[in-house]
Amino acid sequence: VQHERLHVKHRGHEAMHAEMVLILIATLVVAQIVLVQWKQRHHRSYNLVTLVQMWVVPLYFTIKLYWWRFLSMWGMFSVVTSYVIFRATRKPLSCRTPRMVYKWFLLIYKLSYAVGVLGYLAIMFTMFGFNVFFRIKAEDSMDVGVIMLFYGLYYGVMGRDFAEICSDYMASTIGYYNQGGMPTRSLTNDICAVCGQKILVDVEEEGFIEDTYQLSCGHIFHEFCIRGWCIVGKKQTCPYCNEKVDLKRMMNNPWEKTHVLYGQLLDWLRYLVAWQPIIIGIVHGINFTLGLE
Repeated sequence: VQHERLHVKHRGHEAMHAEMVLILIATLVVAQIVLVQWKQRHHRSYNLVTLVQMWVVPLYFTIKLYWWRFLSMWGMFSVVTSYVIFRATRKPLSCRTPRMVYKWFLLIYKLSYAVGVLGYLAIMFTMFGFNVFFRIKAEDSMDVGVIMLFYGLYYGVMGRDFAEICSDYMASTIGYYNQGGMPTRSLTNDICAVCGQKILVDVEEEGFIEDTYQLSCGHIFHEFCIRGWCIVGKKQTCPYCNEKVDLKRMMNNPWEKTHVLYGQLLDWLRYLVAWQPIIIGIVHGINFTLGLE
């Protein structure tokens, strides 16, 4: 009955609907071209504006729709991340700060990965009808799966973007990395360019004792530091010479390769979360201006 009423309401509006579809397609194409050009020409400003939108747009819908559970988690994440960013942007930089920053964002990355996978499994669990065996309503199990999947993907994207900003600040402060040019300090063989500490230390010296990793360019780093730099901080170049890093060689465990694929998925998802609501809003504005209702 509702479907029939919908047809009666929109009968005779086929031309108007065709115009609205054409406007939607044209807007999506133009927006995609503009965003790609912006990202290529002004990468940092594009990432910053996208991050701000991803931080603010869900907050608007949360307050409007009274999603207090998401708002409370968003608030806790924002408070802790703000403190981490504050520590990462201080000068002089504490020798413990890079490790603290990467530990926090690595925790967010792993939690978001686990929650996202559980959400996906819950959705598949419902679609195949397994919820019937446990006497769980389909809408309840599907809601849980969708919410968990959204939480995992959203905080995964946010964590990686904030980690990238912190990585740039910390590496520039330490001086062995400069995104736009030559480093301000010369790297010696016994120093990790990510944290600025000695790679190998004596027993009585203060420092980090852990495994090391050598990139194809010959530079050596603490294994935790270089993994944080590449996987969490989204950097695919050497922190000193900017030579491209082969992430597949860095993954000894085949299960770790899924983290790289998950990171690529998050980078793609950023576009949908940050820019899609704005593009749809522009489309609605054009339709309203042309009287296409």
